[in-house]
Amino acid sequence: MIAPTDRPLPILFAASEAQPLIKTGGLADVAGSLPQALRALGQDARLILPAYPQALERAGSLQPLGELMLPGSSLPVRLLGGQLESGVPLYLVDAPGAFHRPGNPYQGPDGRDWGDNADRYALFCRAIVELAMGRAGVDWRPQLVHANDWQTGLAAPLLALEEERPATLFTIHNLAYQGLFDESSFERLALPPRLWSLHGLEFYEMLSYLKGGIAFSDLVTTVSPTYAEEIQTPAFGYGLQGLLGHLEDRLVGVLNGVDYDYWNPGSDPAIPSHYGVANFEAKRGNKTALQQELGLPENADAMVFGHVGRLVEQKGVDLILTVLPGIMERPNTQLVVLGSGDAFLEQSLREASERYPGRIGLHIGYNEGLAHRIEAGSDCFLMPSRFEPCGLNQLYSLRYGTPPIVRRTGGLADTVVDATPENLANGSATGFVFEHANAAGLWYALEHALALWHQGDGRWRQIAVAGMEQDFSWDNSAARYLELYRRALANPLPNPLAA
Repeated sequence: MIAPTDRPLPILFAASEAQPLIKTGGLADVAGSLPQALRALGQDARLILPAYPQALERAGSLQPLGELMLPGSSLPVRLLGGQLESGVPLYLVDAPGAFHRPGNPYQGPDGRDWGDNADRYALFCRAIVELAMGRAGVDWRPQLVHANDWQTGLAAPLLALEEERPATLFTIHNLAYQGLFDESSFERLALPPRLWSLHGLEFYEMLSYLKGGIAFSDLVTTVSPTYAEEIQTPAFGYGLQGLLGHLEDRLVGVLNGVDYDYWNPGSDPAIPSHYGVANFEAKRGNKTALQQELGLPENADAMVFGHVGRLVEQKGVDLILTVLPGIMERPNTQLVVLGSGDAFLEQSLREASERYPGRIGLHIGYNEGLAHRIEAGSDCFLMPSRFEPCGLNQLYSLRYGTPPIVRRTGGLADTVVDATPENLANGSATGFVFEHANAAGLWYALEHALALWHQGDGRWRQIAVAGMEQDFSWDNSAARYLELYRRALANPLPNPLAA
């Protein structure tokens, strides 16, 4: 293990997506923001990412740094170097056969996972290892590798086989996505045989990339304290609850942060009317503009509910559809939705927008600017997730004075304060929280929100402003991660395969 020093800590942040290069979910926001926040703390954080076509296009000037001969590639893999606009140094792993493809990083244009994902991300992990061990032709070597989700899950097991390895920290952003492949993949990838064991990568006779990241890293984090507790239970553990429970103090929940330079209603270039706590009323101009953009009648008195996210069951989109008739029965209510995902849910939303003309604004797909305008132009944000490791949209909603309706789970439970009579009285309420993942629970919270909205006694503004005043910036989260990095360096994990 490399010993810690008092100099800036060299950190390699490894992820399969990162803003502003490529994004499918919250991981990209974290990978685009946390290294920048760490550098603001004086640390030498750098980012490594596969060289997808979108990443190559948006990365700006890139320089070839060296070539790597890696198992799984018949051709040399190029390592390209550049820098994000934020100043974060960037490494792109350029393997055209693995990463130069249409579609998103993990799926083809038909929405199906690429059949060789095991090979693609094994190649990426091997490139991470070469850079981490100083064998990539770069005059820089990290003391710590911070890997994220299953796509980087093989990095820690492979590093565990090295002498004088860097420390490793692995973050679980969503345990539901495990990177599971059949045993033949392990053999095809020519992974060291001793990694195939109950204490290694084997998971019910399958190859689990996620388990590898968990079992071999010096520290494991999740993206909220509540989610760290939830994944140690059968309901949320996906068969890994036993392993996670045995991690004890090596498993830590750290809330994700928000880039308040990018998500700032006072200066956001994507919204037409800037506002803040002092001029909260200026928020109304964004509602009018949003109604115009999505073809809804301009109605300042309408209560606009917003939803942005993947259209999947996890996010509770089916619950929104179930309570939708009740919302539409209320006068002066509108719904705006941005997202894509499950084909059945997409079609159900299309049919609903036809059933309630002039009441639902729907955009299937993703549009970053529109996401900002929905946060600014909505009065209330719907986020009835069945589970939510951290969640970012509720944090954006709080900052934009758009009280969220959320289920008490994961990061939602850690960040939204329910508008109970007591919390309203002491000024701490920031949104609406319900307990059970069903339509009745969501409807209870919706009725509460509608009642407070229509009372017009100033309490809605109080809730919205209290949310805007919360501090979920990356400053706190980055400082916490820096503490954990130092702890990982000082207390390395004994190799679980050691005799």
